Amino acid sequence: MQLTHLGHACLLVEEGGQRILVDPGSFSDLDGLRGLTAVVVTHQHPDHLDPRRGPDLLRANPDARVLVEAQTADLLVREGLEGRVERLEPGGQVDLDPVLVRPVGEQHAVIHPWVERIGNTGVVLEAEGAPVLFHPGDALDAEPGPVDVLAVPVNAPWGKVAETLQFVRRIAPRQGVVPIHDGLLNDTGRSMYLGHVADFGADGGVEVLDLRGAGATTLGR
Repeated sequence: MQLTHLGHACLLVEEGGQRILVDPGSFSDLDGLRGLTAVVVTHQHPDHLDPRRGPDLLRANPDARVLVEAQTADLLVREGLEGRVERLEPGGQVDLDPVLVRPVGEQHAVIHPWVERIGNTGVVLEAEGAPVLFHPGDALDAEPGPVDVLAVPVNAPWGKVAETLQFVRRIAPRQGVVPIHDGLLNDTGRSMYLGHVADFGADGGVEVLDLRGAGATTLGR
């Protein structure tokens, strides 16, 4: 499996001929993305689906399946993409041979009492012989089952480092974590967050697979 961090919450997952883009948001580098076979969106916030560039990205990849959280689907229908939108249903699965996409989770994390909670559906991506990857979107309460690599949000208006560490410890990824949701941090602050995750994400620490600026990175199982 090849994994590319395109900024903030956006990951490009490549496996077995599939090119799956997850959460193409406003903080992410979306220029020139072509040949996508699927676009996955965990929820409707602009940092996960850029309202300006997102629809154009989908139109530039006409063969890509569009797999999105249910409320997000309604937004894309209003953009004239109703014929392509497929709603992610927690408990179901989507076969992108050889990659299986399993949607998990239903609600965005609580930001504060004055912001209404919206839907959020994370995804588990798995293929035979490849590491199992979990991208949670913006929630820390889903139950993805055993995973090898966890995409972990490191900073957000809804985030608290103690809850992040509890999340990493609960999921206990077998190979390590990939930092995401870092678009609001400067380099010094980001290093501090990654240090907390590395040192305290498991007893004895957890491996942090920092892919920022690394390009396509091969992850083995």
